[in-house]
Parts: sequence; structure tokens; C-alpha cells
Amino acid sequence: MVKKLFFIATLLYIGATVSAENYLVKSPDGKIVAELNTNKSLSLQFKYNGSILLQESSIGVTLNDGMDMGKNPKVASHKLSNHKETIHAPFYRQQNFETAYQELNLKLKNGFGIILRAYDEGVAYRFYTQRKGKTIILNETAAYQFGKDKKAWLPYTTTPEKPFAMAFQNTYHETRLDTAKQDLAFLPATIDCGKAKVTILESDLEKYPGMWLKANSSEQDKEKGILRAAFAPYPKEMAYYPWRHMSHVKSTCDYIATSTGKRNYPWRIFAITEHDTQMPTSNLVYALAAPNKIGDTSWIKPGKVAWDWWNDWNLKGVDFKAGINFDTYKYYIDFAHNHGLEYIILDEGWYNSKEGSILKPIDDIQLPKLIEYGKSKGVDIVLWAVFNVMDENLETICKTYADMGIKGFKVDFMDRDDQTAIEMVERLAACTAKHHLILDLHGIYKPVGLNRTYPNILNYESVFGMEECRWTEAKNDMPLYDVTFPYIRMMAGQVDFTPGAMRNGTRDNWKAIYTKPISMGTRCHQAACYIVQDSPFTMLADTPTNYEADEPYTRYIASLPVVFDKTIVPQGEIGKYIVTARKKGNDWYVGGQSNWDERTLTLKFDFLPNGDYEAIVLKDGINANHDAEDYKIEDSIINQKSEMKIHLASGGGFVIKLIKK
Repeated sequence: MVKKLFFIATLLYIGATVSAENYLVKSPDGKIVAELNTNKSLSLQFKYNGSILLQESSIGVTLNDGMDMGKNPKVASHKLSNHKETIHAPFYRQQNFETAYQELNLKLKNGFGIILRAYDEGVAYRFYTQRKGKTIILNETAAYQFGKDKKAWLPYTTTPEKPFAMAFQNTYHETRLDTAKQDLAFLPATIDCGKAKVTILESDLEKYPGMWLKANSSEQDKEKGILRAAFAPYPKEMAYYPWRHMSHVKSTCDYIATSTGKRNYPWRIFAITEHDTQMPTSNLVYALAAPNKIGDTSWIKPGKVAWDWWNDWNLKGVDFKAGINFDTYKYYIDFAHNHGLEYIILDEGWYNSKEGSILKPIDDIQLPKLIEYGKSKGVDIVLWAVFNVMDENLETICKTYADMGIKGFKVDFMDRDDQTAIEMVERLAACTAKHHLILDLHGIYKPVGLNRTYPNILNYESVFGMEECRWTEAKNDMPLYDVTFPYIRMMAGQVDFTPGAMRNGTRDNWKAIYTKPISMGTRCHQAACYIVQDSPFTMLADTPTNYEADEPYTRYIASLPVVFDKTIVPQGEIGKYIVTARKKGNDWYVGGQSNWDERTLTLKFDFLPNGDYEAIVLKDGINANHDAEDYKIEDSIINQKSEMKIHLASGGGFVIKLIKK
């Protein structure tokens, strides 16, 4: 829902220009100035507080009929306007937020156009076409020029030999642009321009492939510090892997998209942040997404989940054989009920995934009986599925399981972001919403605002999450990543990191164990994930019997909310540490995490209103540097004038519940 708070002021056409070829927009606070140049080619540049962040960079779209929007653009008209909106954001990091921007609509001849906006938080542009009939897009060009000496955080493809086929899960490479690898990098990506950081994102991605970036495509690009856009080609032929009945692209066309001639293209976003603490709460992706298409959201229930796959169905001290069967899931339901968790997930194995027989649950789980048992305990069930398997019989699957009492799907293994993949995700979002089913999207590209358009999408993966602890190497430094991705990846939207490990390792003793995984860092580092990360549908990833062995800790994390009214980041530095504070009703929740460096922080509570709060502190124990599972819970009374020193062990963390007295 968007409410216009004041009129849209359309200025005189001449007001948008500084010359016949240059067109400007300014952010409401005047700090950002973006300029489009139409002399011979279309280019974009912008400044922050007078300093150039993006140097003149060519942009454009090429169609198969030879039309190239970026070459010799001819302006038909231009219009400048100012806007201010209040956006209602269910299940988002802010319940509501305001946004304001200045917009330039530059209409070109030959049916092309571009919209450019300047917000206080950054710059965004999108192309549009107003042409008849079908349009085939050969390519979209962008050569973003930052300067060769600029530092960047780039998440590269994990499959360079087939770069567009991957799960969008990798750590960040911190590198100068002129020494960056030539492998494709997926979004979001951040560039440190000195006076401010610029993070490249996209929003409102519809019937179009996702954007990638490539550094050092040529010696000239290397010298200028250019990141070039790249896009997955349109699939020509699909095939199936012999496992999971999972489809993949076998061959491709020589174009990136096909569409109607009258359409809007995705938003290209440059989030501009002077301070690292501004990054995790950027709202540009959500603000630029298409508004809610499903109407009523009262049926959508966020919550915490007792999850099976990460802990390998390991239960101790029970009188039945643990595995994918009724008794095991009954135990998970009982655990969820006893600890106030809203859901359990039945992950891979509840149907024969090799055959793709999703409408035939295996007999051992007795699914109808399990659903009824869950209802009797107030615990709902979400089912895992492969994207294309679900899409191939979508309406029947949604109706069958919704009628049975299933409340949602965790859909997995998309592993691509070409146009047909993007279209598949929207089909799933629309059909599941129709049947009042929630979605948790795994094996998928970064969030692009679709959770605003379809609020039943409660979570996205696209993160180097806890599953990596089952097989990764120690060089893939997860405590470092945990205090990096909230500043970059989380700008795009919510994240299903799947935290909650009860087996925790120090830097010296961690190792990957597939069947009994261990997290890197302390137990309190894990707890802090529930506050630091935007995650309205979040896992308790370990086995119920491990949680039951430590009830004080388990009840503490189980009591933490998953949706909040307001989010701020009072302290932090990318790659070092982060402190996040979230408001829920009259109460506040503060979470902090560190990389492998131990540190002592002084916390201030000046964000609190007047009055006293009970502070229930979960923090690293005195021996957590040697035993990462060591923790302590303390109580005190604080107010907005209080200060608190808190020590974070190596790979440490903390959580503070601030309960209004």
C-alpha cells in the first residue's frame, strides 16, 4: 500500500537540464546529483556531496531489429517530478517507512525511454519501451566506471565453466577492481568509493534475466575500473539431471529476453551509504518493487521452524529409529509445540525426489495423520520441493496440499536466473498465494523485491549459510562472512541463513562433519543471527534432542520474535562486527556478532524511549575462546541513559532482550 503524502510537482522541462544533452536529478537532501548524458551515447554518472562516485558510464538496450537505445539517443520529451511516499511493509525489517525522490522521465524517439530517480539513499534507473508487437532483447549494456583503485566486495560464481548455473552461495572476495578476477559476480556487490560505498542491486525483476557483473573484461576496463553487466541467455533447450528430476539449461539462444514491446525493465539500483551502519537497513529494493498483488495478507503467518535436514534427523535417547518417518516428525512437532515454534519442515525425502513424484508421499511418514497431529499441537507443516517439479503440475500440487492442511513450501534448486527462471518463480508465488500457502525460496538468486509484490514469500536463501558447515573448508571464514553479508546481501532483502547450531567450534577446533555439523564461532554468535538477520521464517537448525539438553538457551532463542516494527544498526563495520537493534511492540531486541577477533563493545541505549527496561543478556562465557559453547545469561535494569560493556569472544556474539517495565 502506497499513500501519496504530497502532490507530485511537475517542473518546467528546462528545469531538468544543464544543457541540451545533459539531464539532472537531485536527492531531496541535495547530497546526491545524478546526470544522464545523451550526446552521441547514453551515459550515467553521479556525485555524493560533490565527489564523483560513478564516473561517466555507458548504458543501453539492444533489440534484434538493430535498435540500440544507447547509441545516438534522440530526446522526444522530458519531465521532472518530486514524490514522497509512505510504504506499508508487512513481514519486512520496518513495518512502515517513508521514502522520497526526484524523478526524471526521459522519453526517447523510436519507442524507448528511461526513468532516473535520486533518493537520499541512492540512485536508480530503469528503461522502458513503448513499441508494438513482440520484442527480442539481444542485450542490455552497462559499463559502470568507478576507477581502478577502488575496493570492491564481489561474490563470484562457483562454477566458472558454466557461470550462470549456480546456487548463488559464495563468500565475498575483497579486492581492488583492477586486480579482481574476470569470473562473473552476482549481485549485490559493493564498491568503496572513498567518500561513500556504492552497492549495486536490482528490483522489480519481471520476465527478464538477473544482472551479473564482470571486472577487467579488457585492458581499458581494467585501467578505468569498469564493471560490465552480463545476463544469462534465454534457454533454448532444457534437460533433467538424473537426481531430483531437476531441470537445467542444455543450450541457449543468442538473446537474453523476449517480451511484449510495451514494458518496463528492471530497476538498476546504486545504494549510496556514507556509513556502514546505513547498509543493512537500506529500503531501496523494497521501495522500487511492484506493490502487493495478492491483497489480504492476514492469513500469512511468519514464524520459527524445527528443521530436519541440517541435523541429519539425529535424535538421541528415543525408543524408535530416527529418520524420515512418522515417529521422528511427531517428535519434531512435540518439540516445536513445547517451545512455541510455529512450524516444522519436511525436507528432501518425504517423496521420491529422483522420480519427482511429489503427489505421492512415502508411506513411512503417514502425511495426513502427521498433519492432523500437528494441528492438535498448534504446529503447521511446510513441505520441501524442487522448483521445476512443482511448476510442472503447479495448480494440482498447490490445491492438493492446501486442502490437506499443508501451510507452505520450501522450494529448492532453481540454480539459475535466466528469464524463464524468473517467470517460474512468479508463477509459484501467484499460485501459492491463491491457495494461502507461504514460500521459502532456496537455491535461488538474490531477493529483487518480489516479497513486496507477493508477501507470502517469507524468505530467500542466496546466502553462504549454515548448510555450508556440513562440507566447507575452514578457509571459507564464516564469522567473517557473518559480519559482511548483513551489510551487502541483506540490502536486497530477507535471508534464510538457517541458524541455531548447538555444536559450536573455535577457530582452532572447528571441522566439517556432514552428519553432525558444527558451526564456526560461539553459541552466542548463533543466537545473534536471530536478531542481526532479517528472517521472518527462520530455522532452529539443530536436532530437538540437542536443544532439549540445554533448555535455558533453547527457550531464550525460541522466545525471540521474527518480525519487527523497526530496525536500526547502532554500531558496526563491514567485515569486523555488527550490532543490530529491533523494536517489537514496547520491547527491543539487540544482537551483535564479531569476526574471529575478540572485542569489547560499549553499548548505548539512547534509541530507547523514557522508562526502565529489564535487560536479559545472553553473552559469551568467560571460556568461550576455548569452548565455543560456553555462555552466560544475566539480568539487569537499564534505561536510555545506560551504557553496557560487553565482551565478544573470538567468533562471538550476544543478544539482549529489553523488556519494558
